Amino acid sequence: MGWSIEMLRRLTDGGVDYVLIGGVAANAHGSAIHTDDLDVFAPLSHENVLAIVRAFSGTHLRWRHRPDLPVITPDDPLLSGLKNMYLQCDLGQLDVLGELPEVGSYPEVAAASVEIDVRGFRCRVINLDSLIALKRTVGREKDLLVARELELIRSILDRRKSEGNA
Repeated sequence: MGWSIEMLRRLTDGGVDYVLIGGVAANAHGSAIHTDDLDVFAPLSHENVLAIVRAFSGTHLRWRHRPDLPVITPDDPLLSGLKNMYLQCDLGQLDVLGELPEVGSYPEVAAASVEIDVRGFRCRVINLDSLIALKRTVGREKDLLVARELELIRSILDRRKSEGNA
């Protein structure tokens, strides 16, 4: 199904507190990897969850793994006590992770995030070293390949910085 830049715009315009992670974050750091969904790290407080749902109003927001359930609305009883949200809507697939113990707490990751242009849209993105650590911890073959690519990107950036070209 994929993802669209409109999803990032809605999250930001909707006042959702989030940091971009996953394949789109890897792309923002220079990776050539293709990704089919948008992954974000966000606190899953009741207020932030409601902001996510409201941001996708009118897009037929649903639970990706439970397509038999109705469209998600702000009064959905399943919106409390969440650790992660795996969603789909007319705009694409969205994974909202509420925990990243292998990388840090949300405040730590958000404080260390960087603002990067993603397809003409500026947003907060997990920093390169944290993204590499996350990909290594996940450990799937595709994540390990991305981690190696990102490590090469980091070494190029470090070399340029040491040569004074950054």
